[in-house]
Amino acid sequence: MRILTILIFILISKTALSQSGKSDTINATFINQTLVFDGKLTEAIWQSAPVIKNFTQKELDFGKPSTELTKVAIAYDKLALYVGVWCFQKTKTIHAKYMQRDFIYEEDDNFQVALSPFSDRRNGYLFIINPNGARADLLISGNESANKDWNGVWDVRTSITNEGWFAEIRIPFNSLQFRNDSIHLWSVNFERNIRSKNEQVLWQGWTRDCSIYCLVNAGVLKGLRNIGYAKRFELKPYGLGSFDKRNHNPTDWTGKIGADLNANLTPTLKLNVTANTDFAQVESDRIAVNLTRFNLFYPEKREFFLEGYQNYQFYLGNSNELFYTRKIGIENFKSVPVIAGARVFGKMGANNIGLLSIETGKRDTVPATNNTVIRYKRDIGSQSYIGAIVTSKINSDLSNQVAGIDGAFSTSRFLTNKNLVIGGLFSRSFDKNKSGDGAYAWRVFADYPNDLIDNFIGLSSVQENFNPELGFLNRKNFDNLSWFFRFTPRWFTNLGIRKMYFRPWGFDLFRTHTSGKVESFLNESRPLGFFTKSGERFEYNLYQQYERLDHPFHLTDSIAIPSGKYWMHRMEIQLGSFQGRRIWADANYAWGDFYSGKINTLETSMGINVNKHFNLRTDYTYNNIRLLEGAVNTHELAQYINMAVNPRLNLTMFVQWNSLDDLLFGNFRLHWIPNVGSDIYVVYNRGYNKLDNLKFNRPDVSSGAAKLVWRFTF
Repeated sequence: MRILTILIFILISKTALSQSGKSDTINATFINQTLVFDGKLTEAIWQSAPVIKNFTQKELDFGKPSTELTKVAIAYDKLALYVGVWCFQKTKTIHAKYMQRDFIYEEDDNFQVALSPFSDRRNGYLFIINPNGARADLLISGNESANKDWNGVWDVRTSITNEGWFAEIRIPFNSLQFRNDSIHLWSVNFERNIRSKNEQVLWQGWTRDCSIYCLVNAGVLKGLRNIGYAKRFELKPYGLGSFDKRNHNPTDWTGKIGADLNANLTPTLKLNVTANTDFAQVESDRIAVNLTRFNLFYPEKREFFLEGYQNYQFYLGNSNELFYTRKIGIENFKSVPVIAGARVFGKMGANNIGLLSIETGKRDTVPATNNTVIRYKRDIGSQSYIGAIVTSKINSDLSNQVAGIDGAFSTSRFLTNKNLVIGGLFSRSFDKNKSGDGAYAWRVFADYPNDLIDNFIGLSSVQENFNPELGFLNRKNFDNLSWFFRFTPRWFTNLGIRKMYFRPWGFDLFRTHTSGKVESFLNESRPLGFFTKSGERFEYNLYQQYERLDHPFHLTDSIAIPSGKYWMHRMEIQLGSFQGRRIWADANYAWGDFYSGKINTLETSMGINVNKHFNLRTDYTYNNIRLLEGAVNTHELAQYINMAVNPRLNLTMFVQWNSLDDLLFGNFRLHWIPNVGSDIYVVYNRGYNKLDNLKFNRPDVSSGAAKLVWRFTF
């Protein structure tokens, strides 16, 4: 036993060295002249500015210098920060499939800039570019958490020569939040991904136990002096024309105007005000085939709610959220008008603040409603916090409030440089004319998320009467034990294997809180899995599942699974090719028990890159279900087509077919960015129900909109 303990400690501590370069500081140069923003880096300032080029491999050859030269320099003027990037490599090895906003950067050569103007080394921004000038951006809110749906106001220009590809990035100070100091020290890090080699290099913090999200491992940006918000206000008025026709009803024509106002109350505290808000341009959700008795969770995509979202988070575990922004403006699966609202979010010293109040209007039987959230978090140490939240939903039919407290101890220095998080929360809901019995929820957990070993264990409970009207509950009246263990050693590397992927267990155990009886159990074991150096993957998985149904579960309109106790066992094989190639494919096949019978499931995905202007992706899922109560085959098809004229003009088409819900739906979306921060959208939706009687020229839903959003700063 002592020998085993020593071996495990050696494995864990093998890479327990600080992954920081000797030069961990980059100096910014102030410029007076106007830069020619073309991505060529030919101006004198780029030739004289201090550069950093000490990039180190995270993959594939850990700790070795980058095989391709990468250089970065930073300049600034009174309005913006500029990042100059030199990515040297042979032109024929450059992989760049996409041009559109929010491109799939995991499939392309890319360069990433992580920036934490707060210098709290926990919250920040991530700006990502590719050789075609495509842009993506994220809000970082922890070592493992980032919001991909946020869209900041910034720009990039790129150029490609026979020496490689080069870029100029412009980030207006108005787009960032930072302290009001005369001299600034910001946290910054850089990452480059070279897809032809599957090579990933970073300037600082190239540990495999953490990604570029780990701002605690970032370097230092020096030299910024006397910067501020030359323009404190951002006004984004919009005009909209739309139509909506459903079934045989007359066409509803609508004209609408509204506006969002953003004001920097302080350099780190921001106010958003919205009036007559509209979300017609938001991308459509993919309606998945649901073979469970629980609701599906859909992510937020509306811009107003995305920036600063980390200031409002309160995660209950098991896909449950105490505050879920999609509960605002949507009632009974139908949209309701957002009359007006305001948010204040940001930091004041070590205090993280999120205030929100939105008034929604009356529609049909849904009354006008006030939705309010107050969230507070206090930074403790370098990565830990304590916090509290209050949510409130009030209208003529209900009055619901929820209060909660939470906290977490987090460190990236456990066993020298390993990640460890220990946290907990407690909350209670309050409903008018209802007692508080059984209206509590709590959670405690410990997480060791690292490259070789990832181990998570958590206990949680949501009682029967806990009712977060502004939240999302996948289920209620449960006690839960979750324990996931993953082991990914770097074995057989001489055979082309990047790392093995074993999962001895990963289970969720639910029992009914009021009775103490086991309700659900799901365990996933992975006796064999691996990733290759060329980007392919393989998994062989075993599933054990138990479900206790106290009431019949309607799988379809004609098939109801009777109440009872069901043990199910399934096996699964997953195969995937490297998605950085021009043509790639994934396939998963699973078979085994499903309640009173059997199920076979095939999931496939394929991507085709015709050129940088035209990309296709097809996802298809097939289920063959044979039960004592009947048989059913389900089909789910999702077709994505993206045509990008340039990085500012693209057309996306999304068509989905769901046989279980008997629907066919298409979403067509034209997005033009005439100026960064301003947008023009043209959207058309067309949908069909009851496909047995499909008549293409008679859709059940036909709607469209044209929307202009223009940005003014002052």
